Amino acid sequence: MRSQSLPVTSDPFVPRLGEPLGPDSMTWELVGDYRWLLCGMRAGLLQTMHPAIDAALKQHDSTYFQGPMKRILRSLPQIQGVVFADDAAGMGAQVRTYHKPLGGQLSDGTSYHALNPDVFYWPHATFFEEQICAREFFGTPLTEVEKERLFQESVQWYSLYGVSMKPVPANYREFRQYWDHMVEAVLVVNGFARATKRTKPGVFGPSPYPFVPKALWRPASDAQFDLLMWITRGTLGPALREKIGADWSDADERRLRRFGSTLDHTFGRLPRSARMVPLARAAYRREAGR
Repeated sequence: MRSQSLPVTSDPFVPRLGEPLGPDSMTWELVGDYRWLLCGMRAGLLQTMHPAIDAALKQHDSTYFQGPMKRILRSLPQIQGVVFADDAAGMGAQVRTYHKPLGGQLSDGTSYHALNPDVFYWPHATFFEEQICAREFFGTPLTEVEKERLFQESVQWYSLYGVSMKPVPANYREFRQYWDHMVEAVLVVNGFARATKRTKPGVFGPSPYPFVPKALWRPASDAQFDLLMWITRGTLGPALREKIGADWSDADERRLRRFGSTLDHTFGRLPRSARMVPLARAAYRREAGR
């Protein structure tokens, strides 16, 4: 069954650099959907496998060794804000400013900086590709026409950060070439990647909510982490699984596909307001009011 909510059109989408996307975009529909978050750990893993990003997290992020939950809760609203905030460009500028002091040296002595165009674009590439992943496994897979439209929207989305557009591919076909190059030649196996194969109690870190006691948070967060790591291994694809040495059986593949099909035929058929994260719901209401 084709999705009833995506704006499908035969007209090519031409990015309007510096302008925010709106409720008529595929990006609003896909980034706002809770199912996008199921591939979020995958995006985070791929980001940290970039040597410069891994180094920046270790050298500049005070929460790095406290588990990934605090980083997720701190970063996700900002990333989604560049899509849904009333002042999306202002939110993009905040994200850019946050990265200004993040620089240093890699273990081999090579200098890096978070605002280097090739470094800064990679996280955005994973957020764009995360939408395709979510629809592939937990909804109706996108057509090639829809992927091209979504990619061009991602170009407009990225322009809101106010950084160099030099590393941005021209179209989805070139993006796939860029993606394959990153996987094969740039990404490296790190501690996060190795954690997809073995987990330990409390890996998500302490509770970020003072009202949630440790006795409740620990088992709940461990179960959540295990599920997300299983989904991550399944959605990475053969090349990335081989790169990090992650096991994935035919039985795992069947279970993941059954899980995704069930989710699509239940959650996927709910009204938009029930499928959207709060920030997206508020944005749709705001734009409807205009």
